[in-house]
Amino acid sequence: MAAEPGSVVVCIPVATGRQVDHSWGKATTVATVTVRDGAIADWTEDAVGWDVLHDEGPHGSHHARIARFLLERHAQAVAASHMGPPMVNMLAKMGLVVDLGANGDAEAAALAVAAKVAAPA
Repeated sequence: MAAEPGSVVVCIPVATGRQVDHSWGKATTVATVTVRDGAIADWTEDAVGWDVLHDEGPHGSHHARIARFLLERHAQAVAASHMGPPMVNMLAKMGLVVDLGANGDAEAAALAVAAKVAAPA
């Protein structure tokens, strides 16, 4: 189901305590965050295991796995501390807003990128 009008769906790699994890493409857990009216309306975490899957099989299959995950969750944006240029390119082609350099509180990072989607520059 697509996000409700006025909502923004953000995906972000998370570590214990809702902190931004080190890398997008090698994330262990990803939170799918629905932001509505500038507040977190829903927070769901999935154990994705991309840290292990990253080096299994061809690189393109890993990107396809991540694209499928984002499409299934109707993501509009990704916040992360780091990702490689090929991943940034793929997400841009998918029309997602990508916010790199996120660190610390994952809730704050999700709210910040959601604000960029809701009111693009």
